[in-house]
Amino acid sequence: MPEIDPTFTALPYRELGAAALARAQELGATHADFRFERVRYQHVGVRDGSLQGASDTEDLGFAVRVIHRGAWGFASGVLLTTDEAVRLAESAVAVATVAAEMTTVPVELAPEPVHDDVTWVSSYVVNPLDVPTAEKVDLLVDWTDRLRQGAAVDHASASAQQVQENKYYADLAGTATTQQRIRIHPTFEAMGAGADTFDSMASIAPPVGRGWEYLTDPVSAGGHDWDAELDEVPELLAEKLKAPSIEAGRYDLVIHPSNLWLTIHESIGHATELDRALGYEANYAGTSFATYDKLNTLQYGSRIMNVTGDRTVEHGLATVGYDDEGVQTQSWDIVKDGVLVGYQLDRPMGHMKPELNGGRSNGCAYADSPGHIPIQRMANVSLQAAPDGPSREELIGSVEHGLYVVGDKSWSIDMQRFNFQFTAQRFYRIEKGQLVGQVRDVAYQATTTDFWGAMEAVGGPQTWELHGAFNCGKAQPGQVAAVSHGAPVSLFRDIRILNTTEEGGQ
Repeated sequence: MPEIDPTFTALPYRELGAAALARAQELGATHADFRFERVRYQHVGVRDGSLQGASDTEDLGFAVRVIHRGAWGFASGVLLTTDEAVRLAESAVAVATVAAEMTTVPVELAPEPVHDDVTWVSSYVVNPLDVPTAEKVDLLVDWTDRLRQGAAVDHASASAQQVQENKYYADLAGTATTQQRIRIHPTFEAMGAGADTFDSMASIAPPVGRGWEYLTDPVSAGGHDWDAELDEVPELLAEKLKAPSIEAGRYDLVIHPSNLWLTIHESIGHATELDRALGYEANYAGTSFATYDKLNTLQYGSRIMNVTGDRTVEHGLATVGYDDEGVQTQSWDIVKDGVLVGYQLDRPMGHMKPELNGGRSNGCAYADSPGHIPIQRMANVSLQAAPDGPSREELIGSVEHGLYVVGDKSWSIDMQRFNFQFTAQRFYRIEKGQLVGQVRDVAYQATTTDFWGAMEAVGGPQTWELHGAFNCGKAQPGQVAAVSHGAPVSLFRDIRILNTTEEGGQ
């Protein structure tokens, strides 16, 4: 396991935390926690063989959160002195004193074991922020040069987003955690024009909680086959530009995890955040049709549907050792045999619903910067494979008339996480169990329960992949979090297919 960056451990977070917590306790806080963060973001972007931009930014600061007189108080700052830490503790208590007059139900936290001075580092080999920028630019330039060799490719872009996130957490109960997470999102896109259309084809490689080795390791070592995909994408784009427009109707769908992850995110991940289900949260993604009264009764999907929340899976974007409330992270059931059986929750929600998760949080508190208060955020929510499930080829072979769906693109879902439609990087027609070429202008549409109820088969572990995004938004003021979603290749029967060009003309 790599060591925590010594330039982070050299910072005075322990002294600041001790001063802030001591002052909060003196002022009568029944709970106080201190969070010190340094997050580095680097982005490199290339277009048509030329560097378009490179940035390296840092977010550094700390926050004090308290419960005083039954209400939350919060303050944050960037001046790294013990006087400032004391001042922020006083400000947080002052905020709570005002909030107490408006708080009708006192804030209480679910119990949590003490974790005394523990350390956790995510799974990676080479920190991408240690790789020279020139080396990254050379690689991305090469990608766009190779893509533009395709006759159908007019323009090509490539980029790499990289993040190093360091956090120190301490609270009055005695928990102290020091952590480091690395994540990276490399991608490329080829663009071209046909006789009557313009379109693009992008990489389906997922963002991951890994290091620079993701771009250089062979597939057998957990890397992605970038060479094969770079060779393939120009031909795929050429085929797509000439492909016929879809005939709207009802089709069976075999969906690859590079597309299904986003449907999971929107129709299950957000819908099973407990703050949404209880109506406490409605920003960005609305509330949820999966309200708490439906726990253990809602038939979310077919009986082969098993979905977990997991903040421990290796290389997951939401994977961490301890959350921003000092809770050790876990894995748990959200949907079991098609029935809603769990939610994602933090310590306040865990206390509110003690029948969930044994009366504990399941480790879903997260703040995206030292200037933001922790909120309940999404775990790596994943659809499980069938232990002896079929291969991708077997699933396609079981379809007489349908579509094979690969790669995410645009999406739309209502504010209850119930009515939706999704497009993809590419759709292939399936006729009598065989792929017979791409079609264009396609979107699939359903309600959440009808869609998951139509799932007839899930592939075996050999078809399961972890995909995800860097940019899940939530809250007011807005926060952004990275999250992964795993899925096997899966078969859905009789799904409504739209022709997006026809729909757009109405």
